[in-house]
Amino acid sequence: MYEVVIGLEVHCELDTKSKNFSSARNEYTHIPNINVAPVDLGLPGILPVVNEEACRKALKTAMALHCTTPDEVIFDRKNYFYADLPKGYQITQMTKPMGRNGYLDIMVDGKTKRILIHQLHLEEDTASLDHYNTYSLIDYNRSGIPLMEIVTEPCISSAEEAVTFLEDLRDVFLFCGVSEAKSDKGQMRCDVNISLKKKGETKLGTKVEMKNINAFNSVKAAILYEIKRQSALLDEGKEVVQETRRIDEDGKTYSMREKVDAIDYKYYVEPNIPPVKLTDAYKEELEKSIPMLKLDRFEKYIKEYHLSEYDAQVLSKNRDIADYFEEVLSYGSDIELAVNFVTTSVLSSLNKLEIGLDEFFITPKMLSGIIDYVHKGKISLDHGKKIMYQAIEKKKDPVEIIEESSLSQIDDDQVLLDYIKAVFSENPEQLRQYLEEDNQYVVNFFMGKVMQKSNRQANPNRTLDLIKQQLEERKKEYEGK
Repeated sequence: MYEVVIGLEVHCELDTKSKNFSSARNEYTHIPNINVAPVDLGLPGILPVVNEEACRKALKTAMALHCTTPDEVIFDRKNYFYADLPKGYQITQMTKPMGRNGYLDIMVDGKTKRILIHQLHLEEDTASLDHYNTYSLIDYNRSGIPLMEIVTEPCISSAEEAVTFLEDLRDVFLFCGVSEAKSDKGQMRCDVNISLKKKGETKLGTKVEMKNINAFNSVKAAILYEIKRQSALLDEGKEVVQETRRIDEDGKTYSMREKVDAIDYKYYVEPNIPPVKLTDAYKEELEKSIPMLKLDRFEKYIKEYHLSEYDAQVLSKNRDIADYFEEVLSYGSDIELAVNFVTTSVLSSLNKLEIGLDEFFITPKMLSGIIDYVHKGKISLDHGKKIMYQAIEKKKDPVEIIEESSLSQIDDDQVLLDYIKAVFSENPEQLRQYLEEDNQYVVNFFMGKVMQKSNRQANPNRTLDLIKQQLEERKKEYEGK
């Protein structure tokens, strides 16, 4: 009966050494007011100095989101008073934001949807307030941290789309290396604007805003609750009030304040920060540094490498994993084996050891060496994985372990036949079961015994063929007596 219309305002703190307009450290800490400079406190006579790295990372993100970028960097003053804003104004961007009219393609229910980006701008974060029963305290550590704000068009139509967009946007931040984007540290948070309208109507319904939601599951809960709440009001013929709401731990939203008209922030160009021209050469160099993003890699892995959707999703989800996988392939490794090793042995090892790829002993080149032995049939897949685990434990190149231990796979038919004949002699009862009772399970029994006797070096495919061949020959001789 109703169509849901959602717009998001996403805030992301950038990963820089210092703050946006001061030399204070940009560092997460639980100790209040230790990363603070006079600029962050709004003291008299302060002058802001632009953080070049913050501008670079904001521009890089804008480019990754297919935005139109400006010809110069300009900052503006946004004038309003609040306890967490020591200067009485915020340095932000209005005249020429870092990006306009971009988009991010997401995949929901197997279909691609384009989420339009209205703009991306760079500003300074506010201080944070801790509220108690009779008083509030201000922590200025967050004041002045470089903050990107990404505003979407009202083109999101479900809670699932909103959460998928936020997850994929976070992946953009991580792939581009601009932020850790950790919600538990407040590095990524968003405001949700939601309204309902009757199906087929073009006029949007009354917008309700929900502020500063950190967790993605809270975003989903807030949207689902608001859809239910607003639908009930409209069904009863009541009006939805334009207001700002918050979500509580019970998953319900509660009114904070009514919001009738937009606030006049009296924007004007920041007088203490001169404009800086952006050359075409600078922007071209920056654009070249943008890596292939998640959805692009997902599609590449399916189209070029012919992977399953599941494997493509696993490998493209994390940039470190995707880069590791692609570097393995750069050494000429077999794609199918590379996928097998990375999605199983490598990922399970990382989880077990609780480390990242930067601490993982097995380099892409080392893994490629193991894969090469498996691909050429010199060792089995199972043996290759065991060697990888040994290499991790011993901190030794796996290829050296293979060569020093003479662990190459046995392909010589005569050597394999010697093992098979020995196993037949040692297990006469199982041989009798095959000859007299045609017990086919005996084949696997003999296969296991040969692998055990050969220290798992026997070529499994060839060994199985020879066992079947030898059993059939013996059966013909037995029946011919």
